Amino acid sequence: MEKTNVMRILDQKKIPYEAYTYPHEDGTCVDGSHVAKLLGQDPKKVFKTLVAMGTSKHYCVFVIPVEQELDLKKSAKAVNEKAVELIPVKDLLHITGYIRGGCGPIGMKKCFKTIVDQSALELNTIIISAGKIGYQVKLSPIHLSKLLPIEFAEITREISMNAL
Repeated sequence: MEKTNVMRILDQKKIPYEAYTYPHEDGTCVDGSHVAKLLGQDPKKVFKTLVAMGTSKHYCVFVIPVEQELDLKKSAKAVNEKAVELIPVKDLLHITGYIRGGCGPIGMKKCFKTIVDQSALELNTIIISAGKIGYQVKLSPIHLSKLLPIEFAEITREISMNAL
């Protein structure tokens, strides 16, 4: 298996992880729920990474279960902003160094304030992007918090059936 920069960072910091790959077409993003199915994993353990900008014009990162939706009000409160808005997908590579479908909280161009949904604390391990479409890593949320200055907060809401 090819090592991604995320895997190299985890190796360097001696953080234990398991690497996974899933089939995909080059450059084609696969939604998180489908990734969970391809990996044979419970979607509650597979997390996606979203990047937003607050009213202060500072970027912030939110890591949430793939079958949940980011609650913008709760998220703004978690990062001490009046409001937050997801950044346009076209800006993701420039801001983070990652493309849609390969964006994870580890190894971004800059270290942004990062909030992980508190549901992660109920799990021994979570699965996040390894920084490239088709690659994921499973690690302890506690180990993730030792690698990055993250906080845990309630930042999600159930996806409404009307939205599907």
